[in-house]
Amino acid sequence: MAKITTFDDWVDLFKEWQQDIGYDAKLLGDYRFEAKFGDVKTGEIEFGDYAGGRKWESLMEMPDQRIRDALLHLIIYQGDTEFASVEQQRDLIGTAPTDYDLGSLVRVNREEMRHGFQMCHLLVNYFGAPGKIEAQKMMARRAYKKNRLLGAFNGDVNNWLDFFAYTQFVDRDGKYQLTMLSHSGFGPLARSMVAMLKEEYYHILTGHTGLLRIIKAGKIPIEIVQKYLNKWIPMALDLFGTDHSSTAHWTYVWGLKGRYDEAPEKGPADKERLNEMARNLYVQEITGLVAALNKEIPADRPTLFIPDPKFRRGIGESAGKPYSARGDLLTPEAYERHLREALPGPEDEARLAAIFKEKDWILPVERGAAQ
Repeated sequence: MAKITTFDDWVDLFKEWQQDIGYDAKLLGDYRFEAKFGDVKTGEIEFGDYAGGRKWESLMEMPDQRIRDALLHLIIYQGDTEFASVEQQRDLIGTAPTDYDLGSLVRVNREEMRHGFQMCHLLVNYFGAPGKIEAQKMMARRAYKKNRLLGAFNGDVNNWLDFFAYTQFVDRDGKYQLTMLSHSGFGPLARSMVAMLKEEYYHILTGHTGLLRIIKAGKIPIEIVQKYLNKWIPMALDLFGTDHSSTAHWTYVWGLKGRYDEAPEKGPADKERLNEMARNLYVQEITGLVAALNKEIPADRPTLFIPDPKFRRGIGESAGKPYSARGDLLTPEAYERHLREALPGPEDEARLAAIFKEKDWILPVERGAAQ
């Protein structure tokens, strides 16, 4: 991979990445990839030790190298997730159930590409040689080679039920991360979030309405739908980070990443529990969304539930511990059996493949989409 010296050099790598992952550029039409910056509500740093000062517009304005390093880390991880999600979903293009769904998938993909494009624009144009190197490395990693930076973005998205669960729960975590970054004391990052958040709302709407259309059609067993909730929700919970995180503490102190509901009237933040508070708000939100899905399920059928927060966690106090989806502590042997029952497996994939052939497994969007 050639060394990059300008953003145009990186754009060439971006185009090579699209080709390498097998993404048909014709699907993107005349869509223009560009960096977009919106207006933020204040030009002042909103929280932390530098609250009240003007937002930083360059690295040179930042008072500490540690702040610059932490900012670089935040942008790298955000950008990496965007490109990874496209890699995870790229094989669904040939199996879209309707033209509407194909259009939705392509829109989600191109906007995720643009979000990664935006983050690399910041890396190349604001961070000098280290940023250029990281933007280049971002184009070299692959979700399907399992070397993206966060575990959830190395998982496989194998079918359209998978996709709708992913966009419902993983992209919804993205909404939280982008919102917290929208309060950043680094002005270019905060302004980047304006368009990214508007686009992200379409992604999570796609997930929720897709699941609603599946539930209303009544062709896919609820037990199989539940397995995809069990697959993605624990990964989404991990994306909020560890409890009592020192990283979250310092990015808040330094004014780089705020609370999801950051506002002066919220009062002082509990800096030792920032990740837990954001995760709790997320759980409250998805609890309501799953309840909305359950309203569409006939009374004689099982309902969906959010797996226990201790289930299948990769970080935190419950990491690696054999808790069931209902929160029961199991023996290692029983846990392995439980995972085979609670998560999608080859039999579920085969059953879904047969259902997908019938074409009526999802309602048309004009009848099935939520208002």
